[in-house]
Amino acid sequence: MDFVLFYIVAALGISTVLNLILKRFGVSQIIGYIFTGTIIVYAFDLKEMNDSALLEHIAEFGIVFLMFTIGLEISLAKMNSMKKEIFLNGFLQVSLTAFVVYIISHYFFNLGSTPAIIISLAFALSSTAVVLSYLKSSKEIHNPYGQKATGILIFQDIAVIPILILLSFLSNEGHQSIGIILRDTAISAIVVIGLLFVVGKRVMTWLLHFSASSEVDELFMGSVLFIVVSASLLASYMGFTYSLGAFVAGMIIAETKYHHKVESDIAPFKDILLGTFFIVVGMKIDLVFFIDNLSVIVGIFALILILKTAVIFAILRVSSSTTLSIKTALALSQVGEFSFVIFAVANSGGILSKEFESLFILVVILSMIITPFFITRINNFVNSISKRPYLGLNTSVFGSRQDHVILCGYSTVGKFVAKNLDVIGAPYVIIDNNPKHVQEALRKGKEAYLGDMSKLSLLEALNAKNSAAVIVTLDNIDKKRAVCEAILKHTKDINLVVKISTLDDKRNLRDLKITSVVDEKIELGRILVERMLTCQIGAHR
Repeated sequence: MDFVLFYIVAALGISTVLNLILKRFGVSQIIGYIFTGTIIVYAFDLKEMNDSALLEHIAEFGIVFLMFTIGLEISLAKMNSMKKEIFLNGFLQVSLTAFVVYIISHYFFNLGSTPAIIISLAFALSSTAVVLSYLKSSKEIHNPYGQKATGILIFQDIAVIPILILLSFLSNEGHQSIGIILRDTAISAIVVIGLLFVVGKRVMTWLLHFSASSEVDELFMGSVLFIVVSASLLASYMGFTYSLGAFVAGMIIAETKYHHKVESDIAPFKDILLGTFFIVVGMKIDLVFFIDNLSVIVGIFALILILKTAVIFAILRVSSSTTLSIKTALALSQVGEFSFVIFAVANSGGILSKEFESLFILVVILSMIITPFFITRINNFVNSISKRPYLGLNTSVFGSRQDHVILCGYSTVGKFVAKNLDVIGAPYVIIDNNPKHVQEALRKGKEAYLGDMSKLSLLEALNAKNSAAVIVTLDNIDKKRAVCEAILKHTKDINLVVKISTLDDKRNLRDLKITSVVDEKIELGRILVERMLTCQIGAHR
C-alpha cells in the first residue's frame, strides 16, 4: 500500500513539474502526462504494470467523464439537429477510411485479411480525448468546425460497439453466429436505452432536484458521480463501452435545468481522470522497441495522417467550404485511444500477433503525442493556405478585451445597428449563426464571427462579462429567448438590449430580466410623430 501511495505522489509531482515547464513553451499538458507515465515506468522499473487491467479501467474513466461532459453539450434536440454530422459524415468517415486502409494493408503490404481488417478499423478512429479536450478548452466546440469534428467523433465512439462485436466474431472465442451476436446486441441496446431514458431520466431528475434543493455542494456532486458511474456500469454490463453509458446520461441531463451546474462541478474530476488516462498511455511506451522501429512507426503514422486527412476532406468538401473541410480533416487525422482496446482484444483473441500489437500501439501513442502540437496551430496553417477567411471565433483576441459591444445578429436591423455604432465610434463584434451574414459583414470590414450565442462557452470566449452591452436583433423568438437566457445565466450584471417585433415576442420574454426591450413598432410610431412635429415647425417658419 505504501508503494502504491508513493507511486501516486511521484506521478503527481512529476506531472505537475513537467506541465509547468511545458506550459512556458505553449505545449499541451497531455504531453506532460504521457511523459510522466514513461518516466514512472523506467524510474521505478514498473514495466510489468503497463498492461495492468486495473490501471486501464481507472484510466478509462477519464474518457467516461469526458464523454459525459460532451453528452451535456448535446441534448436529444441537438443530436437531431446534428444528425448529418453524426450519422452521415461519421458513417462515411469510418467506412471509407477503413476501406482505404484495408486495401493498402492487404494488397500493398501483403497483410492477411483479418489483421488488415483490425488495423483498418482501429486506424479509422480518432482521439476523442485529445480533440474534444482541445475544442472545449479553446471554446471552438460550438464553431462549425468544432461541430463537424464533434459529430464525427460521436459516431466513432458509437461505432466502437459493432467493431468489438466483429472482433468477437473473428476471434477464436467467437463461436456464435453473427446473427445471434447482432440480435443479442440489439436487445441489449434497447434495454440500455429504455432503462436510461424511461426510468433513468426520472431518477436523475429527481436526484438532482433534491440534492440541489439541499444546498449542500457535496450531496449534489455525489449525485452526479453516482449517475455517471451507474450509467457507465449499466452500459458495460450490457456489453457496451463505459463511455457510451456516460454519454447517454449526459444527454439526458442536458434536457434538465441542471446541466450548466453539473458541467462546472464535474470538470475537476474529468480533468484529473483524463490526466490519469494519458499517464497510463505513457506507461505503454517501450523505448527500446520504439527506437528499434522508429522509421517504421513514423512512416505508418505519416501515411495514416495523410490518408485520413484526404478522406475526411473529400467527404466534407461536398457540402462545406474548403477552409472548414481542411480544418476538420486535420483535427481528426490522428489515431484514437479506443484503438488500444481494439488491438488488445484482437491480441487476446489470437487474431493479432503481440509484435503487431506493440508496433501499432506505439503508432497510436506517437499520434497522440504529436496531435496536441499541431492541433493548436491548425487555424494559422489553414489561414495561410486558404484565400477565404475562417469564420469561427479566434478566442485569443478576447482575453483582455473590455467595454466592447456584442451585436448578436446581422440581418436587416443588425446592419443598421452596426452602422450607428460606427457613427458613435463604439467598438463592437458581430456574432451570427448564418455564414452568409458573417461573410457579408467581413466583406464590409467588420469584425464578425460565426457562432451560437446561446452557448455558455461562446459567451465566455467573447468575454461577455466585461462587455459594455449585448444587443440582440434576432427575429426567431425561440433562438432569441435561448440567447437571452444564456446571457443572463452567464452574468446578471450586463446591459442586455433586445429587439422585439410582436406582442408574442414581448410575452415570451416578459419573465426575463432584460435591461431594455425595444419594440420596433412603438419606436417607429414615436419617430413618425417626431418627424411630423419637425415638419409642422418647419412649415410655420
